[in-house]
Amino acid sequence: MTRSLALLVPALALAVAGCGGGGDDHKSGAAGSPAGSESAPGGCKDVQRPAPRPGRAAHRPVRALAPRKTYDVELVTSCGDITVRLNLRAAPTTAASFVSLARSGYFDKTPFHRIVPGFVIQGGDPTGSGNGGPGYTTRDVPPRGTEYTKGVVAMAKTSQQPRGTAGSQFYIVTGRDAGLPPDYALLGRVVKGLKAAERIDALGDPQSGEVGTPLRPVLLEKATVHVS
Repeated sequence: MTRSLALLVPALALAVAGCGGGGDDHKSGAAGSPAGSESAPGGCKDVQRPAPRPGRAAHRPVRALAPRKTYDVELVTSCGDITVRLNLRAAPTTAASFVSLARSGYFDKTPFHRIVPGFVIQGGDPTGSGNGGPGYTTRDVPPRGTEYTKGVVAMAKTSQQPRGTAGSQFYIVTGRDAGLPPDYALLGRVVKGLKAAERIDALGDPQSGEVGTPLRPVLLEKATVHVS
């Protein structure tokens, strides 16, 4: 099933001074304790929506990642752990940025603000609004033959930005094939924990369509980089 290009694009306001607040389709609720200890139906912890983090500029990485090493980013979520292996060949600049943000704690205690069942789950915005970013962009143009199939992890961008532009918002493809054109920087692929991504996918409101309103909060508790 082919999806329209605009359906994956959040209103990503990348201000030079930092990530903007502001809400569009996703309004932040009351702040609360981001971590829960009880499991809810479906295998996910029952958590509260995290407080929207005010915009702040992140530091652009100045050094490339070691090309001969393997970089895995472990995403600890309220629905289980997901390990993403970064694709340094397809997106070296984007991968370096993602590692830098993860190491700085940028992604910790942030929500999956957009969940479209059978399509994608999207996170990486500390404001939780769909408008946030790190205050800079990177660009790695994906190959023309790139396909966004289940387990692929790529970066979101606005329709006005050039192919391969990335900030901090990322998405994991949960459908068999997202049917998207090769416009999104190819961050990597899930190598462990795809079931956790599927549990998150099940928490999107089907009635919200491509807006992808979560039925209840899903939290990215911590992102940890492992190098081998």
